[in-house]
Amino acid sequence: MNKSTKGVVLWFTGLSGSGKSTVADSVYQILKQKDIDCERLDGDTLRENLNEQLGFTEEGRKRNIDIAGFVAKMLSNHGIIVLASFISPYKMQRQKLRKKIDNFHIVHLNAPVEVCERRDVKGLYKKARQGEIDNFTGVSHPYESPQNPDIQLNTDREEIEESVNKVIGFLQDSKYI
Repeated sequence: MNKSTKGVVLWFTGLSGSGKSTVADSVYQILKQKDIDCERLDGDTLRENLNEQLGFTEEGRKRNIDIAGFVAKMLSNHGIIVLASFISPYKMQRQKLRKKIDNFHIVHLNAPVEVCERRDVKGLYKKARQGEIDNFTGVSHPYESPQNPDIQLNTDREEIEESVNKVIGFLQDSKYI
């Protein structure tokens, strides 16, 4: 495989339904087609396979992100481009990751909650509004938007391809690929 010159972590953050997994998956496919070492870490997949015992309390969310950050750091230390998609609602936690991980960049997928609700194929927002899901980010749990993300994607106004191209452009401009 073609190694990037150095590992990097792109941390995709935003509300559920903002497009984190969609954009990260598309970037992943492009990198794989170019034979570039990369890996995808996704919040749902990580919870299902490593952290199923963690709930959605503040402590459970923080522990989940600590574990995801540790895995991302290990991979990036080996020259792998890591595309990590996690709601990660807390500003302090993202700052903590930035301090611990070299070449850590925040990709904020900015979309209003109303847009995310319309995209919600799982019906999670509806369940949260009906009180069936506690601590749902954007409804009954806060999301602290990044103030100065490295990449800002306005997925309510951009086509997926435009958002993907911004991420690929960032990787190229930063000499990661």
